[in-house]
Amino acid sequence: MSSGKPSEPNMALLPRIVGRGTGLIVPLFLAALTAGVAAQFTSGVNLVEVYATVSDQQGQPITGLTAADFRVSEDGVAQPITTFVAGEFPLSIVIVLDRSFSMSGEKLNLARQAARIFVTSLRQDDEVMVLAAGSEIETITPPVPAREAAGTKWDAIQPWGTTPLYDVVVKSLDMPYTKTRRRALLVVSDGFDRYSDTTAADVIDRARRSDVLVYPVAIGKGRPPVLAELASVTGGHSFNVDDPRKLESTLSTIARELRSQYLLGYAPARIPASEAEWRSIDVQVTRPGARVRARDGYYSR
Repeated sequence: MSSGKPSEPNMALLPRIVGRGTGLIVPLFLAALTAGVAAQFTSGVNLVEVYATVSDQQGQPITGLTAADFRVSEDGVAQPITTFVAGEFPLSIVIVLDRSFSMSGEKLNLARQAARIFVTSLRQDDEVMVLAAGSEIETITPPVPAREAAGTKWDAIQPWGTTPLYDVVVKSLDMPYTKTRRRALLVVSDGFDRYSDTTAADVIDRARRSDVLVYPVAIGKGRPPVLAELASVTGGHSFNVDDPRKLESTLSTIARELRSQYLLGYAPARIPASEAEWRSIDVQVTRPGARVRARDGYYSR
């Protein structure tokens, strides 16, 4: 969703990445848009972009919907949908694998295998970045097209350190996504937060300001509540995997969702305030039995 200036990259991590050819963040102008729709991206218009995932009661993505099937409101006021795109359109995604000592053995092996298959299921031109998270974050693969990320040296991700989960999420949200306006973060971890400087409330606030769809996958018997909230406020999807052997199917579900999303754009009539102002968003679908996930709002500037 375009609600203002893109987030600045984390400068402590940037030197590892810049030398590998990252670009500037650019607006999403899809080839699939017709000239009439593209003309709506006019000077002075604050276009709000909302990415929605629609599923049936069995959790399977519903495709083939049109703009007429959606209803969008901002602060309770209905908004005309002026831009609509369905299907597979460009994505930039950061994949974070927890490499803490508690992931040693089968869990890390299966996580690496599932992530490898996940990358191969993306569009070849989608941008992928791979990070390993322990006590520090290590860049395994800088932002590259998925066809190049398929060659990621997954074995380089070896157990080390603890899991400062909140710090990891915030730093990952600050990575320099470069190719598209549709951005996502996939985090695979087996633990609750350990020794973060960031609080749970800070993580949620940062996610709300990031315009990044967050997909947390928790391995084990429990899922930290903050992970479910992260997914909810950003329009992503959280999962609790009790058996690491289910990771591959879980990540396949996420890949399928990312290939079946909808972009809804509207230009709010209310003029932005001089300072950051929270505006709630509600997305509904008229199709009976359909469930929709989308971010719950944005900060207008």
